[in-house]
Amino acid sequence: MIVSLNNVQQSDESIITLKESLVTYWNEFIQSVPNIILAIVIVVIGFLLSQFISRLFKKAISIRASDPLMINFLTKAVKFCVVLLVIMFALKIAGLGGVAAGVLTAAGASAVVIGFAFRDIGENFISGIILSFNRPFDVNDTVKVDDIFGKVKALEFRYTKLKTFDGRDVYIPNSDIIKKAVYNYTEDGFFRLDFIVGIDYEDDIELAKTVIVETVRNSEGVIEDEEHECFVAVDSLGVSTVNLKVLFWTLTKEYRKRALDVRSDVIRNVKNVIIENGLNMPADITEIKLYGSQTSIPVTVNHEPKNES
Repeated sequence: MIVSLNNVQQSDESIITLKESLVTYWNEFIQSVPNIILAIVIVVIGFLLSQFISRLFKKAISIRASDPLMINFLTKAVKFCVVLLVIMFALKIAGLGGVAAGVLTAAGASAVVIGFAFRDIGENFISGIILSFNRPFDVNDTVKVDDIFGKVKALEFRYTKLKTFDGRDVYIPNSDIIKKAVYNYTEDGFFRLDFIVGIDYEDDIELAKTVIVETVRNSEGVIEDEEHECFVAVDSLGVSTVNLKVLFWTLTKEYRKRALDVRSDVIRNVKNVIIENGLNMPADITEIKLYGSQTSIPVTVNHEPKNES
């Protein structure tokens, strides 16, 4: 009986302690409500302030820099830093400064683990910072990274956005831009085009080269100077033709469409001048051989009579 009474007393004491703890925590919560509301207001104002500061920063840096990729990247970085500072300040106002400090301490203590777990994210972020100040392309440049070919449209924290010429949006990790070869087709505006044209073996090669070069030079959109020369060279001896390779330069930022238009016009003009000068562009010769005891080749011609009306 005495044991039962002790158990009842201990249960009552536990309930009383629990009630006192709940009342204490509730009172502390009620007291901290104004600070929590203030912290929420600070966060809201901070987000609005970050947008205002980022826009102001963008206008200020646009005066000194003309690179849209770098401007956008730095603007987002400033906005991110302002938001982070506001959140940390709000946590301190709400009485959760210990939580913020604990998060930072835990992040520092686990930096190695996080570094391995999110290595790619960190690598791409750092690569984005490097590319914002030093990179091999500008916005709307036509580039090729690995097998991806298109125009540069944006530079973000983790990736670079390319628009391919078949309409696809490709997001390339910034680390790939740093590590892999980047081919820029429009950095200086000059691009070399070429094509093959075949003439008859009996034709005068030097005459063909002369008339072709003059035609290429006079074609619209073709550029020639000391560094960018138009010329024609014998490329190979084909089955039925002497193949000439025509090389020329065009000045264009619209690599895909404009360059192909110029190439199309040059090919048409070369075809016309070859015919005008009595040169020939023969079709491929097909050689038929007889083997063993064959002395002839049977040929059958099907003749369909015309319908009489």
